[in-house]
Amino acid sequence: MRRLLTTAVAIALMGGAALSAPAPAVAADNDTPTGPIGSLGRPSERLAAPQVALPDAWSPTATDALAAARRVLDGKARPADPSATLALRDLFMKKSQLRGADLRRAEALLARPTDGPGDPQGFGYTVAEAPPVCNTRLCLHYVPSGTDAPPTPEWPAQNLAVLDSVWTTIVDQLGYRAPLTDGAAGGSPLFDVYLKDLGTGLYGFCAPERQVKKRTASGYCVLDNDYAAAQFPTGTPTDNLTVTAGHEFFHAVQFAYDYGEDLWMMESTATWMEERIATLVNDNRQYLPSSQLYAPYVPLDVFSRTSTFQYGNWIFWEYLSTRYGLGIVNKAWKQAGSLKGDGGKNSIPALEKVLKGKGGLTKNYATFAAGNLTPAANYPEGAEYPFPGVKAAKALSKNKRTKRYGAKINHLASMSYAFTPGKGLGAKKWKLAVSVTGPDKRTSPAAVVVVHLVNGNRQVKLVKLNRGGDGRKTVAFSSKRVGAVTVTLVNASTRYQCNRRTVLACGGRPLDDRSRFSVTGRVTK
Repeated sequence: MRRLLTTAVAIALMGGAALSAPAPAVAADNDTPTGPIGSLGRPSERLAAPQVALPDAWSPTATDALAAARRVLDGKARPADPSATLALRDLFMKKSQLRGADLRRAEALLARPTDGPGDPQGFGYTVAEAPPVCNTRLCLHYVPSGTDAPPTPEWPAQNLAVLDSVWTTIVDQLGYRAPLTDGAAGGSPLFDVYLKDLGTGLYGFCAPERQVKKRTASGYCVLDNDYAAAQFPTGTPTDNLTVTAGHEFFHAVQFAYDYGEDLWMMESTATWMEERIATLVNDNRQYLPSSQLYAPYVPLDVFSRTSTFQYGNWIFWEYLSTRYGLGIVNKAWKQAGSLKGDGGKNSIPALEKVLKGKGGLTKNYATFAAGNLTPAANYPEGAEYPFPGVKAAKALSKNKRTKRYGAKINHLASMSYAFTPGKGLGAKKWKLAVSVTGPDKRTSPAAVVVVHLVNGNRQVKLVKLNRGGDGRKTVAFSSKRVGAVTVTLVNASTRYQCNRRTVLACGGRPLDDRSRFSVTGRVTK
């Protein structure tokens, strides 16, 4: 099956036409994607990736964080507002800067539903809590009547069972830290989860509550009380519960490492964790259109206030964990942790550390970017993903032997191009000389050539670049043997001016965005 799918890649890259047919015309030096990832790819099988401008500087003030948290929990979130968990995290981090009425509002927003009907946000339970359902590490809280009540008497126990299974997978099996104890909050030292009618679209959240040591905190979680179809029309209540419990509980685990970590890492790894908890539900596939599978030109570390790139890029962690084992994500969080013995790093240096003995971040990111053109060959469930496209493609022939493409690529992003052998190139002697010109090597450029053979196999070749960023690779190009040759140009730069109040890694401004690359394919003998 893999062979058939891989063979079809060449057809998909050329828009579904025969391999010998010319590709649609694309400007040679156009650095703006003309479609989801270009104008090519099989339209019926590819996802439409959104366009995006890199985010402006953004660092919410305490009053901004308070206003955002109020809107999100009140069901009036704006497109630019963060998720409920991150809105409350921002408020938790800024709370000490508030005074008077604003401080009281912040404390009310961060309070548990058991704050009661006097909660100025109207978030507290309006009736007395029923006896919680607990085991040796979790307590599930609910009310017996009213709008916040569970749909059936069995639902609280089912929630507890799902959460306990999530704990077992994340903490006991994958080896992450357990959520930090909250002392006697909630009535015991156990981790507390509350059922509450959260309104349409808000599945659940976890909130940091008390700083423990350095940038770690205890917290609690809130899940919707019933996931009723009227409010959550997609997925069954059990599926929504399972996915939400896995994602949000992992946020509570993250609070035991560093609640102030880079936002893209917090959300992308929590979405990756959904695959460990609810692999059959496939809820995280909804974010693939905004992943680097289909939007490779958007930097990996973007946290967008208007799109879902930070969720879609769970696929990067899926690539690493497929290649090196599930423990690599745990190692990254250990490097990102703030406690003694942790790495104390932000997301990108943490990645660089765990990949240092595995070829380095540049090589791994480059092979990830190139591999995304053939998801069936690189992901356990990749055969079920739509085919990506490329930025542009060209069918070369005996009479039309050369094509050049140019691009400007942002940090931790890539663009891919395809060349296919056309008329007159059936003899075994024909080769394709690929010449790459990139920026200075200190900015971490890379290029990967993949030969897609007609028998379904692939040959993956990294182009060795010199100090100036230039390199060359010659590969087979006979139409009897080769379906297509793709070239992925990669800007793997991790150079930033940190603490510039952006929503990129380390709050920084990248030093090497819009780096110039070009690739030339020339038919030779």
